[in-house]
Amino acid sequence: MKIIRSSSQKLEKIYNRGIIRSRKVEDRVRQIIDDVRLLGDDAVLKYTRKFDKVKISSRQLKVSAIEVSGAYQNISPNFVSSLKIIIDNINRFYRKTLKKSWRIKDCDGLVLGENYQPIEKLGVYIPAGTAPLVSTVYMTVLPAKIAGVKKIVMISPPNKQGFINPHILVVANLLKVDEIYRVGGAQGIAALAYGTKTIPKVDKIVGPGNVYVNEAKRQVFGQVDIDMIAGPTELVIIANRLSDPKFIIADLRAQAEHANGLAILITNSKSLAKEIKVKASDVNGFIILTKNLDEAVDISNRIAPEHLEILVKNPQRLLKCIRNAGAVFLGPYSPTAIGDYVAGPSHVLPTGGTARFFSGLSAVDFIKSSHIIGYSKKYLEKLREPLEKIAGIEGLSHHLESVKARFE
Repeated sequence: MKIIRSSSQKLEKIYNRGIIRSRKVEDRVRQIIDDVRLLGDDAVLKYTRKFDKVKISSRQLKVSAIEVSGAYQNISPNFVSSLKIIIDNINRFYRKTLKKSWRIKDCDGLVLGENYQPIEKLGVYIPAGTAPLVSTVYMTVLPAKIAGVKKIVMISPPNKQGFINPHILVVANLLKVDEIYRVGGAQGIAALAYGTKTIPKVDKIVGPGNVYVNEAKRQVFGQVDIDMIAGPTELVIIANRLSDPKFIIADLRAQAEHANGLAILITNSKSLAKEIKVKASDVNGFIILTKNLDEAVDISNRIAPEHLEILVKNPQRLLKCIRNAGAVFLGPYSPTAIGDYVAGPSHVLPTGGTARFFSGLSAVDFIKSSHIIGYSKKYLEKLREPLEKIAGIEGLSHHLESVKARFE
């Protein structure tokens, strides 16, 4: 790891990092999406043969109930009991986040409010390339279930034998995912966005993926909603001379397990910085040396990391000043790993500095609102004059006439 000072120009590169887009990837993904939109299942199968090296028919795209049942024979006996603990944690967290419909009424006949309704169909993408992301199944499906989404469709790329990891199938089955399809990549995203004869069109797509999956999500946004465009995972640790270096090294190495992951330690302790530099020399990342912890917080806010660990004695004091972070982990016994797997909040979090304006995946992301507006004639009369003035300024005469007609 490299030690840099808070005044270094190298910090600007970290602040201004983002998702680098490739024109070659954009063009390739656009072609795949166009093919799927026009040719449906035929294009999906073609790209599955090309990229996943699996030859299947359209009838084999959907994972059968028999295959799902068989998956239970290929998992460890205590897997299901462990999963139930995690499910309870997630349910407890997200039930607190739900919004309720509301109304304002008065005696003159005014009705204003919002109706909250879940989206109808959700598509969940579960990667299975370098590792089968079993945790992403429950981290995406459960918030949607709690929100009341009516139908959940899951897709995941098949292995070379044409199968999906049994743990992924078991979790999806336990969470009552409605349909599962063995398809991945940009072709899978396109199939969810536009629908094919076999794969249904959805209203929103969530879940991480490689650059082709992310680019496909970006291109279909507007046709469907998406969760976010995610880049490489990130970890920032704020620590001082009282922080345990063993915990810091362990967490930095855990972050380094992710391809292209960003690992940063921010500290005001020169001795800690030197120790971590030596003992975590195998980690690709940065150690930022600051004047004090307040400056460390300022730098963290500018980085706006996906994960932020505060490993000082009183993390609550610094938490009050944290404005930008996808998830904040407080104290020495709250490693990022608990957020990835068991704590409750989803591990689908903003990266690339987008924590400045994005939030982690939540149950409310699967709920939409309709504004409710009801006026009596008496209340319309009250607001007739200001409405006429604005309509007159904008020159929309028929808008004005639509109000006058109610008083003639």
